[in-house]
Amino acid sequence: MDVGKALNRDISKGEIVDADLDNFIERRDKMRRIEEGERREEEAWKESVRKANAAREAELREQWSSYHLDQAARHRAVLEALAPHHEQRAEELLPDDAA
Repeated sequence: MDVGKALNRDISKGEIVDADLDNFIERRDKMRRIEEGERREEEAWKESVRKANAAREAELREQWSSYHLDQAARHRAVLEALAPHHEQRAEELLPDDAA
């Protein structure tokens, strides 16, 4: 088989068939949903996923909150230690009669 010939083959018919199959599946699913409603298992699964996601998000919020509180305490400790250092350094740089 010639490689160039295979590359020039028209694949649009296959794409049309794929689109037709997708439309058929969507129509059948829509009809089933109208007739049967949502499947119980699927709804139970969706609910369990929703609950798991909500629990995970709450856990992440708690962890981020703890991180920020701890970080604030670390910054506060560093800054409280730095302020006297800079005040002392400023006093050392001024002449004795300026103070």
